[in-house]
Amino acid sequence: MKILITGGAGFLGINLVRYLLQKNHQVVSYDMAPFDYEDCMKDIEIITGDIRDNALLIKSCKGVDMIVHTAAALPLYKESDIFSTDIDGTRDVLEAAKRNRIKRVVHISSTAVYGIPDHHPLYETDELIGVGPYGKAKILAEEECLKFRKEGMCVPILRPKSFIGPERLGVFHLLYDWALDKRGFPIIGSGKNRYQLLDVGDLCDAIYLCLSLDEKIVNDTFNIGAREFTTMMEDYQVVLDDAGFGKKIKRTPEFLVIQTLRILEALKISPLYKWVYETASKDSFVSIEKAEKTIGYNPRYSNKDALLRNFRWYKENLHKFQNTSGVSHRVPWKQGILGFIKLFF
Repeated sequence: MKILITGGAGFLGINLVRYLLQKNHQVVSYDMAPFDYEDCMKDIEIITGDIRDNALLIKSCKGVDMIVHTAAALPLYKESDIFSTDIDGTRDVLEAAKRNRIKRVVHISSTAVYGIPDHHPLYETDELIGVGPYGKAKILAEEECLKFRKEGMCVPILRPKSFIGPERLGVFHLLYDWALDKRGFPIIGSGKNRYQLLDVGDLCDAIYLCLSLDEKIVNDTFNIGAREFTTMMEDYQVVLDDAGFGKKIKRTPEFLVIQTLRILEALKISPLYKWVYETASKDSFVSIEKAEKTIGYNPRYSNKDALLRNFRWYKENLHKFQNTSGVSHRVPWKQGILGFIKLFF
């Protein structure tokens, strides 16, 4: 098949590009960011463009069999960009697919659509309450997908937990940087909460199932996450253990830390946003039973496996991004005042 990936130059995008190339598919990367992965640049078609550019998007979809829509403006982007990219952009992708008679578009949503719930595990039928512009935009983007489903298009929706693996930086850069700097690492609250993660390799497996199975099976909405996970303190400790400096995950007073982080965010001197610091101390896990039974989803990596796989990639590639920063998952976030707080751990 010829498969177009929106957001192909991003963290999920590049992992999916490599995954599909290994399965001998033709791949088109469509992204406003430059595609700079030398290992596969010669093997794919690269289109640099914005998903809000209707004309270019429609033209780029000619001859394409299926689309995986991963492009999104993440929580650190401006609210206007989040809404225009995540909602309008999703509609544009679906419309471009319709005009080119592409019958299947796999949409990558997020478990952020559940907000901060009062029960676990979360099921696909639970109420959707987005936290912040990103969570709200993801809900509205899913509504666009449902409209096109009603018109006869196959639009599988995947709601992945926070996913990590090779090429992932963003907020996880904080943990990895502090670990290599011989520091302990603070978590909000007791650390006894269970916070499910997801390895990007398992997410690629789920996406491929939605590309390859019968549309009557996959034309639905699925939670995707790790099957095996323990407490946040136990899972994150494996990174500090692997660093080899004898440091520990540190508990912090939940109420005081959250109030402080709210102030620091308002002052724009901390990279942590509401969705991160208000969910980090809570249980956060979804049921993957529907995906297991319906599409045969079978995750290979536990939380610990995924964290270690990401951390070891980080150590091997540290020289490539030491002097870079930004707001996407592919680059380190500026630590701001957290870089000073690190000195006390």
